[in-house]
Amino acid sequence: MKLYDTPLAPNPRRVRWFMAEKGIDDVEVVTLNLMEGQHKTPSYIRKAGLPNVPMLELDDGTCITESVAICRYLESRYPEPNLFGRTPEETAVIEMWTRRAEMLVATPMMIGVRHTHPMMGRLEQQNPEVGQYNLQAGLKALKVLDRRLADSEWLAGDRLTIADIVAFVGLDFGRLIKVTPPQELENVCRWAEAMKARPAAAAGMPQKAA
Repeated sequence: MKLYDTPLAPNPRRVRWFMAEKGIDDVEVVTLNLMEGQHKTPSYIRKAGLPNVPMLELDDGTCITESVAICRYLESRYPEPNLFGRTPEETAVIEMWTRRAEMLVATPMMIGVRHTHPMMGRLEQQNPEVGQYNLQAGLKALKVLDRRLADSEWLAGDRLTIADIVAFVGLDFGRLIKVTPPQELENVCRWAEAMKARPAAAAGMPQKAA
């Protein structure tokens, strides 16, 4: 298998983090430089269908994009530690919080950074008003996570799951523009520190671009 990866971008970081949590080290990683448009070449788009990163290319030529879909596939091949749920009930709760993390926090934060960070102007037709609106929406939605984390160490249950990875990586992308969780959200801040302290967090961090 080959994982087409890129530094800095949050969606590839989710997959790197997920692989590190599971100790997956037998997947070849191919680093693409987005600033050079390596994700837009005809050969890449022919495989991926869209100029999206990450992409997992299987040994039979099947190509999977979308970070959570890649993680689901890897979970099926490397089932432990379990990050998607063991029972129907647990799986449904994890899916619910993953969707909430994606829609309420991760997506707005990613849009916010893409539309306000100067470097992103090479990849995005930026609109600062769109960026600021989404940043505020993402930060506001952290109150939902804070309420949940008042009663639970992790977002979706008694252990780290894909929901925590999606939420934290999206939130932490804001560090590129010096956006951090409000200190009054004590539960989110406690959880964020716990995420940073995990050994897999280092593997999930962007590496130096090629």
